[in-house]
Amino acid sequence: MFKKVLIAEDHEVRNLGVVNTLTELQIQNYDFVNYCDEALQKIKTAVTNNSSYDLLITDLSFDKDHIEQKINSGQKLIEEVKKIQPNLKIIAFSIEKKPKIIDDLFKVHNINGFVSKGRNDGKDLRSTIKKVFSGETVIPQEILNSIRTLPSSLQNMMLPLLNFLPKDGSKVKLNNILKKIK
Repeated sequence: MFKKVLIAEDHEVRNLGVVNTLTELQIQNYDFVNYCDEALQKIKTAVTNNSSYDLLITDLSFDKDHIEQKINSGQKLIEEVKKIQPNLKIIAFSIEKKPKIIDDLFKVHNINGFVSKGRNDGKDLRSTIKKVFSGETVIPQEILNSIRTLPSSLQNMMLPLLNFLPKDGSKVKLNNILKKIK
């Protein structure tokens, strides 16, 4: 099993859930950070000291606060980490649901697993950690199904349009948006 894990997550309660999962897997050596810049610095220091991390578990979105950050997303963190430690195993742990974004995590950023935050995320994270440790790449089935249903050229056209849809699913807002498009 993994010997040294870094968790990059800006919500303390989520960190506790990840720590609980690591404890259940008998992973005792872990650090957690709330900022991407701090995560990158910990990885750099660990590599320099010949005590590299085996696994990075990172969220994709980080809330802005009073502390200025150079890296403000999990995607950018992954990109920077890969320059320093290209073979580091990475699991994204996020509420992100957009298939294109998740697909890019695997195809562009070469992550090893993705876990959706939700009802069974502890069980899913535990399973994903085990599978990634054994060399598997873990893509959730619902994401695979979504990616397969649309041709990539259509996905590239449709996904930017989806960003204009109301986040709350309001039909009134949707009708107003559609009227503006006409």
